[in-house]
Amino acid sequence: MLTEQLLAPVPGGTGRYTAELFRALAAAAPSGWTVTGAATRRHELASRVIPLPRRALVAAWEFGLPLPLGPHVHAPTPLAPPRGAVVTVHDTVPWTHPETLTPRGVAWHRKVIARAASRAKAIVVPTHVVAEELRGFVDISVPVHVIPNGVTALSEQSPVDVPHRYVLAIGTIEPRKGFDLLVSATAALDVPLVVVGPQGWGGVDLRAPHVTLLGRVSDAELGYVLSRATALAVPSYAEGFGLPLVEAMALGVPVVHSDAPALVEVAGGAGTVFMRGDVESLTRSLGTVLADPGHTVAAGLRRADEFTWEKAAEAVWRLHL
Repeated sequence: MLTEQLLAPVPGGTGRYTAELFRALAAAAPSGWTVTGAATRRHELASRVIPLPRRALVAAWEFGLPLPLGPHVHAPTPLAPPRGAVVTVHDTVPWTHPETLTPRGVAWHRKVIARAASRAKAIVVPTHVVAEELRGFVDISVPVHVIPNGVTALSEQSPVDVPHRYVLAIGTIEPRKGFDLLVSATAALDVPLVVVGPQGWGGVDLRAPHVTLLGRVSDAELGYVLSRATALAVPSYAEGFGLPLVEAMALGVPVVHSDAPALVEVAGGAGTVFMRGDVESLTRSLGTVLADPGHTVAAGLRRADEFTWEKAAEAVWRLHL
C-alpha cells in the first residue's frame, strides 16, 4: 500500500484515511498475505522505500513509467502507478469547486483521476455522491466501488486548554472548508470557536478575539477537544465524506453541517443541516443546536456505528483477492 500521503506537509483527511486503512488492512490480512507500506522515504508505516524523490515519482507516473511495486497495489490517493492499482478517489472537488484549490492542484488531480478511470484495476470512492459525480466528469471504464470510511477510536485523551463551552471545527484551514463563515456565526451567537487543524493554502485568516486556533494536535488531544465540544460545525462547500462528522457523532457530540451532498449522505439525517455559504442559515442552525445540544445525539451515535475501518478493510481486500 502506498503511504506517501503521510509524508505530505499537510496530510489532511487523506492522511487519516491512509493510516487507518493501512492498519485495518494489516489486521484483516488473509492467510498468506501481508501488507507493506511504500513511500519515497521510510517512516512508521513505510518499510519499503521507493528509490525516487517525490517529484520524480510523480513525474515518472505521469509519463507512464512503471515501478516494481508488485501485482497488488492500493493507492489511498490519486497518486498512483499508471496501471493496475486499486485507487481511492476521495472527492470530485477539482470539477465541482475548482476555485477552492490551487490551479496546479486542479490540473493535476483531474489528470491523474482521469488516468485511473481508464487504467486502474478499480476505483474506490467513499460515498454514492462521489461515485455519481465522478461518472459525470470522467469517462470511466473500470469498476467503481463505494466503500465508506470508518470512525477512528479517540478513546485516549490528553488535556488541552479550551473554553468551557465552544463550537469546534476540524480540518485544514483553506477556502473549501468554509471556516470563515464560522467566525462570523459564532461571533453573532457570542460563543467561542475552537479550530483544530493546520494552516493551508489560500490565506484564510480566522483570527478573532473569540477564536482559539490549536493547529495540529495529537489523537489524544483531539479526543479531549472533540468530546468536550458543545457542537461540531462542518461548513464545507464540498467534501467526499467528512471524517470529523462521524468522529463527533461517535463521541456523542451534535453536528451542524452544510448541505454539501456527501455530508448529507454520511450524516444520514443525524445532523443539523444549513445552506452552504449562507452565514445566516449557519447561525440559525448553530443557535438551534446550542439551545438544545442533546436533540441529535442518539441519532448520531446510531449513525456512527455504521462506519468502521474493519468494514472498509474487508471491502478493499475483496478487490485484491
